Amino acid sequence: MSGYPTEPTMIRSDKTAREIFEETLANPARAKFGFGQKIAIVNVDPQKAYTRPDLYPKTAYITDPNQVTHINDISSAARSKGLPVVWTHVAYMENAADAGVWGTRTNTPDSLQNIKYGSERHEFDDRLTIDEKVDAVYTKRMPSAFFETPLASFLTWHQADTVVITGGSTSGCIRATAVDALSRGYRAIVPIECVADKHESYHFANLTDLLIKYADVVPVAEVKAWIEGYKG
Repeated sequence: MSGYPTEPTMIRSDKTAREIFEETLANPARAKFGFGQKIAIVNVDPQKAYTRPDLYPKTAYITDPNQVTHINDISSAARSKGLPVVWTHVAYMENAADAGVWGTRTNTPDSLQNIKYGSERHEFDDRLTIDEKVDAVYTKRMPSAFFETPLASFLTWHQADTVVITGGSTSGCIRATAVDALSRGYRAIVPIECVADKHESYHFANLTDLLIKYADVVPVAEVKAWIEGYKG
């Protein structure tokens, strides 16, 4: 039909995902969502299956070598100001009956469905400082930290309007949690040094997508500065 576009309009580029992210970060096309009145730290799946490539080289990854330290720092700082801190990790029943379609595409020792409750893969990284007296700890089964967990009601009770999302993977559970946060009316903040992925292309492509659409992607120093200035 005449008058309709007939050629693809998708932009093509020889730049790497990292280069595109760095350019987008330096020249943002929109204003930031910004921090709201009260944040919550949501640490998504910093468990051994994903943080210990020495133990699980096929599933774990390191992007920033100081990721765990940064997560501890902002979680501790938030806790000291009375701000809520949440930790999630993934696990399934022994027969994987709760893994759904997502978890059962393959069945190898490294498959998602074989992260069992109480297993080493399910355990949080030993370097993390988690205070279960005051921090919320949830086991989840799907990508988003919001899906079938008490997270939303926990944030409502604490009157948090902003979620700072850390952990991994950037292209999986971080992205899913950020999209769900925005969809539920929260401001989403993703500190760059606090998230990781298996491959830099996935990592930076998704950071770019988050930055353009769903979240503020910022240096962790911005999160630390906001917490330091929080008066309650």
